[in-house]
Amino acid sequence: MTETSSAATVRKNVGVVSQILDQAVEDSRIVSNPAAGLDLPRIEHEERRYLTPHQVDLLAKAADGHAVLVYTLAYCGLRFGEAAALTVADVNLDRGRLRIHRSATVVDSKVVVSSTKSNKGRDVPLPRFLAEMLAKHTESMSPEQLVFPDSRGGHLRANNVRRRWWNDAVKASGVPEGLTPHELRHTAASLAISAGASIKAVQRMLGHSSAALTLDRYGHLFDDDLGMVAQRLHDLARPHST
Repeated sequence: MTETSSAATVRKNVGVVSQILDQAVEDSRIVSNPAAGLDLPRIEHEERRYLTPHQVDLLAKAADGHAVLVYTLAYCGLRFGEAAALTVADVNLDRGRLRIHRSATVVDSKVVVSSTKSNKGRDVPLPRFLAEMLAKHTESMSPEQLVFPDSRGGHLRANNVRRRWWNDAVKASGVPEGLTPHELRHTAASLAISAGASIKAVQRMLGHSSAALTLDRYGHLFDDDLGMVAQRLHDLARPHST
């Protein structure tokens, strides 16, 4: 591990080593676990930013020809590499779904297409307005073509996107300064929760490995629903109260 290792990586690696050492203690190979009780770095949770639907509209308008990509990231919650690897064959307009099973990542200056981060494919729901946009966007494309290619027809690269048009669109739209494409994934979670999606539904949409991970990252967004739950429970218990 290096000085630049993230707190999460350090804690994960120490956890693995500690489990091995615990087994060594049980096997009487060592007296005690030297990794037990270590002072590990705290995980600082980043302050996430969430766009409103109006702000998404402003950003999409400023992005001009890239508006469909902005809406797809903001309403479907794809990782950028997943959007870059999306083909027309992965768009099921009849069912209103995107099939996410590949990701395009830059490794040593080359784009490598592999499975998604969770190594599992998933179906992501498409809002009807976005399905209509994608239908028009892909109407003259063949099934194997990328939905969001770069100017040469290859896979998009996040750094190039930010440099060529994203940063200008963020500035022109008036959304929070420095907003990144990945932050639209957070926005998608927020919008889905606002629309009534459960933790499990959000987990499936984002492709998280567990609902616990989703709850850890976005559970605070459900706080606003507690008052509504309390009112519904009251109405259920006292249906004739005024």
